Amino acid sequence: MSIVKSLEKRRTYYNINKELPVREDEVIERIQELTELVPDAFNMKSARVVVALGEKQNQLWDAVYDVFEGQVAREKIDSFKAGAGTVLYFYDKNVVESFQKQFAFYADNFPVWANQANGMLQLSIWSGLRELGIGASLQHYNPVIDGKVRELFSLPDSYILLAQMPFGGIAGEPDAKEKEDISKRVKIEK
Repeated sequence: MSIVKSLEKRRTYYNINKELPVREDEVIERIQELTELVPDAFNMKSARVVVALGEKQNQLWDAVYDVFEGQVAREKIDSFKAGAGTVLYFYDKNVVESFQKQFAFYADNFPVWANQANGMLQLSIWSGLRELGIGASLQHYNPVIDGKVRELFSLPDSYILLAQMPFGGIAGEPDAKEKEDISKRVKIEK
């Protein structure tokens, strides 16, 4: 599949379920492969990924609901919990800080570059899951849930949570995407 086709198929899927069209180990392999392939500045390797499956998937979304003390509708949280798993995206602050010390001239840029690399990783995994016939969406309940997530997965304080990607079997297609006037966002100069 070409990158364009892959990106066309990558959509926000809210209607997901626990029935994956491929084996769970294929999903894990794809996530590991893409995490290794995605580039980052200075080969920093600051991105960290936690994949919640099975009971941890259920515990995660129950914990998110509890942390928000009912301020987020149970139905919304349950739609994410209905998935087969969730990819949690982090960067390791200790790695970023070590590069800031090692390359002081670029110190201010390393957190920015860590976020850029993580964004590339998120898109790559999202598209890679879709190539496997899996639907996903990208959620941002951080920083409200950060402490609970660290506790649930026994993670160090240096892991900075950036996004959550619930994924699963596709139980319903999203609405068609409207074509935009791309000239409003892309300027061509000759």
